[in-house]
Amino acid sequence: MAKSLWLHPAAKPGLFVACLLPLAWLIYAIGTNQLGANPAEGLIRGLGDWTLRALWLTLAITPLRQLSGIAALARFRRMLGLFTALYASLHLLAYAWLDQGFDLPTIAADIAKRPFIWMGFSAWVLMLPLAATSFNRAIKAMGAARWQALHRLVYAAAVIALLHFIWMRAGKHNFAEPAVYGVLLAGLLGWRVWKKTRRG
Repeated sequence: MAKSLWLHPAAKPGLFVACLLPLAWLIYAIGTNQLGANPAEGLIRGLGDWTLRALWLTLAITPLRQLSGIAALARFRRMLGLFTALYASLHLLAYAWLDQGFDLPTIAADIAKRPFIWMGFSAWVLMLPLAATSFNRAIKAMGAARWQALHRLVYAAAVIALLHFIWMRAGKHNFAEPAVYGVLLAGLLGWRVWKKTRRG
């Protein structure tokens, strides 16, 4: 029953809608003044939070598929990865617009001056080639081996994104939530190392 559920024709459209819900909520929250005393900051951070959640979910697909034996879960990895790139791009766009007013020299100086912004920008840059080559034509053009090697950058992007989140929260000495993300990421990456070691 569970396996047939993931193969249902409505599964992908349902996931698509679910991935859009956080964005819809943030837009609604702006219109109804529910993002706190600083709505711009609330929007920027909200988009950043959902970038991390989408990225962690993308990384969780393979372990969940292997543990559950539901091969159909792999169908959803590409969509989750693309939504990760979308939320990351909106996060950067909101920062550049609402925090910096699209002043490029100021943005460049801010990226160079503050390590956590540099980390976030670096993670976004790593995500771009992954999103651009996530389609079947790219796999055929590059070859499976080179495509897989490129897409291992997702692990570096996740680690750098976590550092971005940790350093951002360090200013307020709030490490509880970053610690949760860190433990989850350690588990997701640890699973891959363990599986590779077993195969070796």
